Amino acid sequence: MRPTAVIVWLPLVSYHFWQEDTKLNLVLHHAMPVGLLTLGISTLVDRVFSGKWILVQLNFLKINVLQNVAVFYGSHPWYWYLTQGFPVVLGTHLPFFIHGSMLAPKRYRILLAAVIWTVLVYSLLSHKEFRFIYPVLSFCMVFCGYSLASLKTWKKPAVCFLVLSNLLPALYTGLIHQRGTLDVMNHIQQLCKESNSPTNTEVSVFFLMPCHSTPFYSHVHCPITMQFLQCPPDLTGNKSYIDEAEIFFSDPVRWLEAHFPNQTVLSTHLVFFEVLEKEISPFLERNSYVKTSEFFHTHVPEGRVGRNIYLYERQT
Repeated sequence: MRPTAVIVWLPLVSYHFWQEDTKLNLVLHHAMPVGLLTLGISTLVDRVFSGKWILVQLNFLKINVLQNVAVFYGSHPWYWYLTQGFPVVLGTHLPFFIHGSMLAPKRYRILLAAVIWTVLVYSLLSHKEFRFIYPVLSFCMVFCGYSLASLKTWKKPAVCFLVLSNLLPALYTGLIHQRGTLDVMNHIQQLCKESNSPTNTEVSVFFLMPCHSTPFYSHVHCPITMQFLQCPPDLTGNKSYIDEAEIFFSDPVRWLEAHFPNQTVLSTHLVFFEVLEKEISPFLERNSYVKTSEFFHTHVPEGRVGRNIYLYERQT
């Protein structure tokens, strides 16, 4: 469980504590034993694997909140969750959530308070993502249910509307949109057989793509050499820091020539979006790379993400 779960649970726990008659008993016999046991086990596990005593929850707060390192991956204005994040997460359920919030009994106001509290707290952080507010989605469905239950004549049309407006996009985004990064990994997994063959050279794959575009060894269950462009945040306070991916995309050919100074260190396979092909074609031709596979990725290419993904193999 991520430490950020405390944001969602804080209003619920506070409400439970306020309603409890035996508050001291709740703290001494329930909250403290469970909390100390959980924290102790977590600390011991971290000690075993890191080799030193460390409080991960404190480090999480320090890195993500106090130092605000996450802003390295992008920032949004404070109202982003209100105008984009929350409406997109709820989707076509939004009007039913608003309607249900006005109909639900008073005892459910704590769930509504938890939703509002969570959205407001995350709005204070510069780095924002849709997934951060996913935990409140289940609370929102309670109010959507009250809205649907109150409908009489329009209940069936409303349910059909919700099913179709969620099922069709789910099928498209789950089966078609941005599927190329999974398809290419399934293909690379087949290279494991080549890597194990004594007659072939060792297989090595380099992903010349924006950071974390594809899965990694979770989809390739063999020890072939794979690399991707790095984009770790700077933890030293260097204001002029530029990650490897940004350096690469600023001048791809120059980066490739510096990273592969001679043919003995070249990767056997290169994976990249089609938008990069024209720019690095001199390097590909000079080092005998040939396109062997092409995978559809998206109908909506944007920036460094192209419509298709190319797999180039070096011919020797």
